[in-house]
Amino acid sequence: MKESLDLLLNLIKIYSPSRNERKASEYLSNWMKKKGFRTWVDEVGNCIGQIGNGRFHLFLLGHIDTVEGEIPIRIENNNLYGRGSVDAKGPLCAFAFAASQFINYADLTITVAGAVEEEAATSKGARFLLKNFTPNAVIIGEPSGWEAITLGYKGRLLMNYHISTPMTHSASDSKTPGEIAFDMWSKIQNYCANFNKNKKMFDQINPSIRSINSGKDYLVQWIDMVIGFRLPLGFDIESFKELIYDWAKGAKINFYGEEKAFKADKKNNPLVTAFNRAIKEDGGRALYKVKSGTSDMNVVGPVWECPIVAYGPGDSSLDHTPNEHININEYYKSINILRKVIKIYGEISLVHMKSD
Repeated sequence: MKESLDLLLNLIKIYSPSRNERKASEYLSNWMKKKGFRTWVDEVGNCIGQIGNGRFHLFLLGHIDTVEGEIPIRIENNNLYGRGSVDAKGPLCAFAFAASQFINYADLTITVAGAVEEEAATSKGARFLLKNFTPNAVIIGEPSGWEAITLGYKGRLLMNYHISTPMTHSASDSKTPGEIAFDMWSKIQNYCANFNKNKKMFDQINPSIRSINSGKDYLVQWIDMVIGFRLPLGFDIESFKELIYDWAKGAKINFYGEEKAFKADKKNNPLVTAFNRAIKEDGGRALYKVKSGTSDMNVVGPVWECPIVAYGPGDSSLDHTPNEHININEYYKSINILRKVIKIYGEISLVHMKSD
């Protein structure tokens, strides 16, 4: 397994925050080429490797970008520390190494993709892949833990809020931009609290202030806020926007980063069957998760409309943190699970082909 650890270690060493992924994509492309993959870096910067020549197409979609913030790379107590170790170079390298064991595989065509800008609220890489591939099944590379698979992610909406007023004396009874912005935030909190009553996490709206800044000159004073919303399945985003516009009279509002929540079908999903069997063979019992964040599953799931799950080593609570690290034994174990899943899914695909 040392070779798989070297792959992850070398990829983590290449700092690749969103929109600066090129060197990392080229490194992974070259590694896969040496392993016998058909490889290329596409026009938006995604790293693509293909292996096997079967009729059924299994797509392993990870992302090669990270959030900003370098972390000293080190190994302590069998944990590898570094930006992207969990989110999500660990899962991506597990994909590449597991798939590399299937050179000239006749049962499947396997594509490994390291997509760009997953962390930039644009998902530029995944959106480009939508135009060029139509796989039969997809595994998204995100941390779930070695014996868990993720079936769904909440939606997202981001909002820029700007309010400005003429300068007033501090003794004036006119509301300041800060007070107006606070009133706006209170309305949002109250609405979400009422909506969330007696609902589980995945069914709630979760608002957060991402940033807030104030300023003034001799004539005008202002507040800028970025507010994020995590949204449940089936939520009426357009009606919610209209409500906020109504609350925010006098303020400038700009919405962006919109993604609808998505949840995969658990029944009649051959990937769920494959992971169940693989995890059981390794002494575990498959757990099923839904996440409060978003992933490229939100982008490709509704369009490709094929069996899909997310899987990968690592603890997702460490995503984006200064303490990000992955347990090396868990990384190895996930590679073994993925090898088995690929083989089992190939067997299931053969049965489908014969029945056709």
